[in-house]
Amino acid sequence: MKVAALLTGRGNNTLPDKNILPLFGAPLLSYPARAALAVEGIQRHFVSSDDEKILRIAQDLGYTPIKRPQELALPTSQHIDAIRHALEFMDSHFGFVPDVLVVLLANSATIKSEWIAQAIAMIERDSSISAVVPVQKDQDHHPYRAKRLNAQGSLEPFFEFGDMEISTNRQDLQSCYFLCHNFWVLNLTKSLYAKDGQKPWVFLGNNIKPIFTQGCFDVHTLEDLAKSEQWLRENGGVPLSGGGG
Repeated sequence: MKVAALLTGRGNNTLPDKNILPLFGAPLLSYPARAALAVEGIQRHFVSSDDEKILRIAQDLGYTPIKRPQELALPTSQHIDAIRHALEFMDSHFGFVPDVLVVLLANSATIKSEWIAQAIAMIERDSSISAVVPVQKDQDHHPYRAKRLNAQGSLEPFFEFGDMEISTNRQDLQSCYFLCHNFWVLNLTKSLYAKDGQKPWVFLGNNIKPIFTQGCFDVHTLEDLAKSEQWLRENGGVPLSGGGG
């Protein structure tokens, strides 16, 4: 199979320059970038961004830059459109059409090379898989425990439970998993253009397999950056200093 990595990150963020903020002397995006570079099964590495600083730093690490159009780099832009734009660039400029795409989110340092390799191997063994994504169990934020506001401004359940008994004990509820959003591995024949994909991330397709993790997350605040430093200390993910930050 032809496998490509696509590092994605835009420059227009609430936290300025969040994708290149320093972590142990290296820019944030260098963590997912280096994690993918260490996976032998990935043949090509690309970076998609509207931001010249992001493109330059990633290029210094070995990624081919793809300048993202401004209309695909707005706060309201959809990730799927940036991915499709990048795939069209790979084809038109290099004649490279990957079978599997490893989408790396530039604002997450909580990533391991072995997870990426495991996800690719899963698709290689079973071509019916549309995507492989890292997830973590979170019973505290179980959908059965969530509320919304009704027209009167009062809280009400998201679901119509009817006569169904729902325990107040989180451990009694069916296991609930949330996507980590540090990376996605897409089987492009089954995912990106699927019309029956699971909402809201329809481009992941409808046969999504998990990699179970703990404590993975992306960065939106300076507090998240501090949490990332702690995660790296505990998980041995500190890269060499430098990388253009």
